Amino acid sequence: MKVDVRHTDDVIIVDLDGRLVLGVGDEILRDVVNELLAEDWKKIVLNLRKVTIIDSSGIGEVVASWKLAKRFGASIKLLRPAPQIQRTLRLTQLLPLLEVFESEEEALASFQTA
Repeated sequence: MKVDVRHTDDVIIVDLDGRLVLGVGDEILRDVVNELLAEDWKKIVLNLRKVTIIDSSGIGEVVASWKLAKRFGASIKLLRPAPQIQRTLRLTQLLPLLEVFESEEEALASFQTA
């Protein structure tokens, strides 16, 4: 799993590329989110456009990151999950909980109205 972190104003965008699975992506995602929260970032977007596979560990880490962010007064939103990733999120009934956006502009704008 490859991760790039960039920011636009006060929003951090985490570009994930690869497999969000047990032992690889889940640990990287946990480390990145923990570091961002430790640095007091409050607005985080996980760009899932290039995530090819997500398993139960990856889903668990997305949920754990979302819960941890809420505890720290931060928000995590998802950007552009591929159709197979969206299907998995829908099957696990996470889509009502997690905000998902199709464009980066929409995701960024959503923090301004929150």
